Amino acid sequence: MSSEVSEPIKKCSLILKNAKSDTEKFAALFMVTKLIKGKDCNQAGKRLLFESIGFDFLRRLLTSKDVPDDCPASVYQSVALSILSCFCDDEQLATHQDMLDSIPVFMGIVSTCDDDEYDDNLIIINEAYHCLQSISLYESGRLALRQHDVITKMAQVYTQRSFQIDEALTLIVTLVARFGANSWDNNPKLFHALLQRVSLDFETDHAERKFELAEMISSLLFHCRRDLVARTVQGEIWPECLYKGISDILKSKIGKAQRDPALKLAANAVDVLGIEWTLHDVENPKKFFLLLLQLAAIEVRMQMDNKSFNQCVQQGDLITACFIILELSINFMSTDQLDLDQKDKQQVYTGLKGAFSALLGVLVKLANDTKKDRLQKTEKAFAYAMVRVLTAWLAQETSAMKNQVSKVLPFLFKLANESFYESRDYRIAHKADNVDDHEQQPPADILRVMLPAICHLVVEEEARQIFLKEKEEQVLYDCLLFHWSIAHYKKPPVPRAERLKRMNEPDPEMTPQQLDDMKDSRTAIVSLCNILMNITVLEAKLVEESTLFAQLLRFIFENLPELKDIPDNLVMHGHLAVLGLLLLKQQASKIKKNDFSICRYIQTTIRFLWDAYNIDESNDPQALVVSMQYKEHWFEIMELWFLGMQTMSGIIKLIPWISEFAIESGWAEGIVETLRKVKIGTLPPNVKLAYEDFLSQLVDANPAVAPVLKKADALKVADLLHLEHGFSRELANETATNYLTAFRRCPDNPDVAISQWRSQLWQDVLPGTHKHLASELYGRWLEWRYRYLALPVELQTMLQTLRLQYLLGIITNGPTAAQWEKIDRLALNKYFDCILVSSDLPWAKPDRNIFYAACHYLGVPPGQCVMIGDKLETDIQGGIEANLGATVWLPLPTEQRIVGDRTMKDVPEHVRPDAIVDSVLKLPAMLPLSTSFRVRRSAQS
Repeated sequence: MSSEVSEPIKKCSLILKNAKSDTEKFAALFMVTKLIKGKDCNQAGKRLLFESIGFDFLRRLLTSKDVPDDCPASVYQSVALSILSCFCDDEQLATHQDMLDSIPVFMGIVSTCDDDEYDDNLIIINEAYHCLQSISLYESGRLALRQHDVITKMAQVYTQRSFQIDEALTLIVTLVARFGANSWDNNPKLFHALLQRVSLDFETDHAERKFELAEMISSLLFHCRRDLVARTVQGEIWPECLYKGISDILKSKIGKAQRDPALKLAANAVDVLGIEWTLHDVENPKKFFLLLLQLAAIEVRMQMDNKSFNQCVQQGDLITACFIILELSINFMSTDQLDLDQKDKQQVYTGLKGAFSALLGVLVKLANDTKKDRLQKTEKAFAYAMVRVLTAWLAQETSAMKNQVSKVLPFLFKLANESFYESRDYRIAHKADNVDDHEQQPPADILRVMLPAICHLVVEEEARQIFLKEKEEQVLYDCLLFHWSIAHYKKPPVPRAERLKRMNEPDPEMTPQQLDDMKDSRTAIVSLCNILMNITVLEAKLVEESTLFAQLLRFIFENLPELKDIPDNLVMHGHLAVLGLLLLKQQASKIKKNDFSICRYIQTTIRFLWDAYNIDESNDPQALVVSMQYKEHWFEIMELWFLGMQTMSGIIKLIPWISEFAIESGWAEGIVETLRKVKIGTLPPNVKLAYEDFLSQLVDANPAVAPVLKKADALKVADLLHLEHGFSRELANETATNYLTAFRRCPDNPDVAISQWRSQLWQDVLPGTHKHLASELYGRWLEWRYRYLALPVELQTMLQTLRLQYLLGIITNGPTAAQWEKIDRLALNKYFDCILVSSDLPWAKPDRNIFYAACHYLGVPPGQCVMIGDKLETDIQGGIEANLGATVWLPLPTEQRIVGDRTMKDVPEHVRPDAIVDSVLKLPAMLPLSTSFRVRRSAQS
């Protein structure tokens, strides 16, 4: 029996154990070679012998340098390695702690394989490698090898040495396959150096080893730090070596055994380096691209045509590699960067159609198979791969094979939905993990890659009805919520007890992975919006009555105003804004006038539509152009802008009170000014039509639009020009309006005094013969302006009364010169103990630090302060984030009229004040009573 130990082994074991010195143990080892035959060496016998020899003795042999004068320096190591290589095929012995502790010794031997010391004893190197490879066969061994940084050291051996480097590469591939991208650190230099050496060998070797190297390079690329490699590969030579090596194989007459590893390597190369890697040939860049695409399409058709799902799974690695090539090629061709003639296009289409016809045949069989709900892990992964590549094709070609697609569409939705929820739950569960773990990748989310195809599919009547029957809109809503949580990143909340201590700490920088995830989620949200827009337009009745679409509209109302105003968010912001308009139009009958959330949403959407075009002041002051911040993304949002303008016009007709936002914001005035200033004939007809249609609807809905330009101060100056200086009424109004437009652009830090700057503004807008009136007009305008802004007597009295009991302060955002002019002219210093202007400080509301600064100047803890303000997104939100004692909201007139008798629950949670007051004169009754009248001290003044 295998567990029985033979008598010769027992005898030798006894001799070894009784040896009293290393000399006696050496003699006993020679007895082993004489007494024991190969047939006696079962596992039990080997273990007994190993224990009898003892690792202490072997360790001394491995590390001792004290050898007899007439012996080679490595003789003791040679004996020890010969013994260890005999025993390490057994798992228990290969993972013995003493064996694992000897890994550095083995590494030291193989890393000096080119030294003269080993020239005559190369068997030592072989045996050291044999021990390392035996250790790598077992999990505890692989963990020990990783702990000793064997991958790095073996990579150095491969790149620097010339002897037995294949063993080093085999060891690297074994460990990389186990530890994935975590095998590599944040410095890509070693990876690039290793790939350079291996790729050069691959390119120049024309023996069978070439195909072995192809498989090893595939594994290295598959398990690399893809994001890091892709960012740092510029200037490296190994991609070109790979290109030449693969090209040589695929252009030769080869069999399946040679073609398969080349296709797998090509798939991993394009996955890491991008499909543009196939265009290395400067003279004919598309030649290799088309060859690879055709070979992949043919391989898919050969492997899947008239085959069962199980038969395909058996060739899953090869087919999936071809899927990668097809998907990336299809996506690349959709960008029209490749100059394909009609013959090329026809050949590509024929090849792809054949491949996807075979693929759909397998999917139809699987969809009808009873085992489709019990797929094993590898089977499910292959099914996901089929769905992924198919939807890449459907995103570009929805008209082909409609009948087959309709048959499998419910099954595709089912697979995609399962993958989404599994991936979402995993990522939410691991959201708090701070470990940059490249080994633990989240489960695949097939719904994410399917979104562009769904956008095209829902336009088709049959596919859209399947979409609705499967209630896919609910899944997309869940998908939108999830991706919003990533795209609209918020830094983790700081515990209340640590807020003051950490108030000046910079925000933590996001990792490259977080930034990539945000970018991907923004793209996903854009696709989701496009799908939902199509459904909203094509299924108007359903959307009007749907509770789910009402929830979606509510989500946009409450969340879009909170989106950060940064260039990266512009396209996503526009899609959400216009989707909201479409939903608002369909559900207009359900909108209540006291709905607070619509207020900020409409303001945000107006901002998106308003900022798209402006006058080209620098080049042609009479030309309307796309604004600078929109120009980069204009191709993506141009049609969106026109749809938004058209829908906004329709909404005003259905919900007239929304027109007040266009008036209060100044948008209507801005459009009129734009139309007046732009040179006739230069305004694009579709833009002119959009503006005129909007203004027409606005005038019909609200009679206040007509006199909207007659602001108090501008009107008086216009009257002065008309009555005293002979200006026509039209020219007087235009001059005053032009001044107001320029005035609103007041810089934070003017190079000249503010009075001089404003006088210059008047001089700029006045006709040449009247420029001498600039100083007079500025003085009259300023007089009227502050007469208009003056504090009413009752407000002055209220402030004087409050200051007897409370310390009062002002925090205002705005340019230094303009804000301090208001403060001085209105004599606010006599009412307030602290006045802060944002341009004087490194912060502005709602940054909590400016609130902390005010508390510091007043000498009052934040918890004993009350913030009173008219803007939720700056005053109230900032007060809440600074953890002040209370916040009181004084709504603007527009918000008071529209919101009406709202309740506190209508206000979003993160900007919800402790109280709302519709008149500033009601404040004293709302404030907490002071325990005593304060004593005024100079330190608090």
